[in-house]
Amino acid sequence: MDDLKNRGAQDRARINVNEPHEVRYWTEQLQVTEEQLRKVVGEVGVSADAVRQKLGR
Repeated sequence: MDDLKNRGAQDRARINVNEPHEVRYWTEQLQVTEEQLRKVVGEVGVSADAVRQKLGR
């Protein structure tokens, strides 16, 4: 079960789109929708740096 008290990513270098709290964290941090986040992660992988680069952030 998800820990609803955990508001940040466990490993801020990687994005886990299978954990709701991480999706919330990364969509807020990157200012994107969940759909946009999932699409970019699908294209470049789970590296937060790669996702930021793809988004131009």
